[in-house]
Amino acid sequence: MPELPEVEGVVRSLQPVVTGKTIHRVTISEVIKQAKEQGKECIIKAVDPDSFQQAIEGMTIKSIERRSKYIFFHLEKEGNPYLLVNHLGMTGAWFHVSQLSDITEEKFLKHAHVLIQFDDDNWLVYSDIRRFGEMRFLHELAEHPPLLEMAPEPFSDEALSHFLDKANLTKYANKAVKEVIMDGHVIAGCGNIYATEALFKMNIHPARKLSRISKERKIELFETIVHILQESIDVGGSTISDYRNINGEAGSMQHRLKMYGKKTCPSCNGDTKQKIIGGRNSVYCPNCQH
Repeated sequence: MPELPEVEGVVRSLQPVVTGKTIHRVTISEVIKQAKEQGKECIIKAVDPDSFQQAIEGMTIKSIERRSKYIFFHLEKEGNPYLLVNHLGMTGAWFHVSQLSDITEEKFLKHAHVLIQFDDDNWLVYSDIRRFGEMRFLHELAEHPPLLEMAPEPFSDEALSHFLDKANLTKYANKAVKEVIMDGHVIAGCGNIYATEALFKMNIHPARKLSRISKERKIELFETIVHILQESIDVGGSTISDYRNINGEAGSMQHRLKMYGKKTCPSCNGDTKQKIIGGRNSVYCPNCQH
């Protein structure tokens, strides 16, 4: 699943090519329409495809920003502001093309589900192979309350104090540290990849209870997470499995990962182990991480 650095890369790539453009036409795939007819929520959430299409046609994209792992498209029509919120799920990807045939990877072209045509005839295409991503059209953020509960951006001034405050709560103190730092209410945007890397760099076992880590070490852990997230942003994120930046571009952070997906520890050359923590597979070194 794309994490904060990958989503940031998508946003930075989208900003210069679609900001200021007006949505002329929207096409929704038959897959989404059929799922909705069967009562299933598929990509487009909380509204039927026709209503979604009618709502955003004629809208101008005023700006795009990332919030945690979400992409916020700030829209405007007749002077009124609106918001299109997108989560990439496991395999979501955006393509900005002049024609659909410009999407050269067949797996993405085959699973193009939301096609947005601008007034300059270029297209912004959302493809999602496994269809775990989502789009929500909102008049205001409060229409989807979970978006209001996200932790501050990890690079913001208040993020560390927010993390320490949450760490003192019983509901988090008694959980495994790996589970806590992947919780978007505690730290925004840190998922399995970067949690694994930060804990390895700190020599902390992912299953260690948060309460068994000193305040000083918590601060150091938070700073390590922020450093790794920034490093990944700088190199375009990690392209693992089906993640792509816009137009199929890949990142290179995967070549810098020390522990995620590794069979051998780069520090001691010992075999790594795996453990399910918080529903996610966690790779760690039993010799180096305690």
